[in-house]
Amino acid sequence: MITFFIPGKPQGKGRARAFNTKSGHIGHYTPGKTRTYEGLIRAQAMQEMGLKKPTRKPVQLTLGINYAIPVSWPKWKIQAAREGRIAPTVTPDADNVVKAVKDALNGVVWHDDCQVVLMSVQKKYCVDPDLLVQVNVMHGMAEMQIKTKAEFQQSDKVEIYG
Repeated sequence: MITFFIPGKPQGKGRARAFNTKSGHIGHYTPGKTRTYEGLIRAQAMQEMGLKKPTRKPVQLTLGINYAIPVSWPKWKIQAAREGRIAPTVTPDADNVVKAVKDALNGVVWHDDCQVVLMSVQKKYCVDPDLLVQVNVMHGMAEMQIKTKAEFQQSDKVEIYG
């Protein structure tokens, strides 16, 4: 297991940009801001990994995407955000942050991000913005809590809320 933090405002993966080459072909590049952020994540992961090699086993990825509370908010709203009563429905989207992290950890923590079989992501407000990254090696599928359709249909009790 490794755990590390990336200080500062969390960033999502930017869209790849296309351009025309002199030979008439279309090329693509990742925006510089995205490359820089992925580089920060990669560097911190390399430091945490030390001499360990990337795993080939399935992994669980946990992300805590922590946003700064806007200073322009009134005191009551700041307090509500601190207490978790207001969720950050702001950009970047959680899935774009996930993409940046998964791409940054390829070849460092795991060989390929297809090895992520279980993921937990939470966005919240805090005093100091940062990104928590935690990776655990999975030792078996029994650790997974989500049922398949067949398992769900075989369960004794099915409750439907409506």
